[in-house]
Amino acid sequence: MRLFDRAVPGGGRAARRPRPAADAPLIRCHALGKTYRMGGGDVVALTDVDLDIAAGDYVAIMGPSGSGKSTFMNLLGALDRPSHGTLAIDGTPLERLPAPALAAFRNRTVGFVFQQFNLLPRTRATDNVALPLLYAGLSARDRRRRALAALDRVGLADRADHWPTQLSGGQQQRVAIARALVTRPRLLLADEPTGALDTATSAEIMTLFGALNAEGITIILVTHEAEIAAHARRRLTFRDGRLVEDTGR
Repeated sequence: MRLFDRAVPGGGRAARRPRPAADAPLIRCHALGKTYRMGGGDVVALTDVDLDIAAGDYVAIMGPSGSGKSTFMNLLGALDRPSHGTLAIDGTPLERLPAPALAAFRNRTVGFVFQQFNLLPRTRATDNVALPLLYAGLSARDRRRRALAALDRVGLADRADHWPTQLSGGQQQRVAIARALVTRPRLLLADEPTGALDTATSAEIMTLFGALNAEGITIILVTHEAEIAAHARRRLTFRDGRLVEDTGR
């Protein structure tokens, strides 16, 4: 089974559209910035980021609190819009998309993994994983089939009908990763994915990320831990809203 084949709501194949050139980056930012209007004036959260990230890359984002890294991740995840500059992902200029198209793009192209797992506590693992497919309009049968395949991919096929409270922290994070993978995204964004885990479990999760990246998934993760960032091939450091270091290209 090819877990990462592209699909559209209803379970059919994605309609053909122009694809970026083979050597085009998956992510391209030019003069990307974000300013928030606050009661006391404007707050500049991100300034003039110029950056390309290739398909299949593995990138760690670091920086102190307030450095702009979370704002940058929100823009990459199509959770927010830039105030200026351009951002294209998979050949799609996100700043031009109307809200419904932006939401559809996010569901189709980006998977999210969070520090606190964000699982529904009264919902079994399979249904937690299948939730993004409900929004995509797939049938119940297709949702379960793909959720089981995603759980199998992260080594939890035998926990499909368990509640989150019956799972360890590492198992809950694997369920969360399966949920991120079930839409078959090209880009996986992880925000402190090992922050709530012990050292041994963190190592298991990072091994899983490495395997997913080897299969072609582009991974971008935020971390404060140098040993976690060391798993990536490239490290971006933000400070005061600016990209100040880019290593490992």
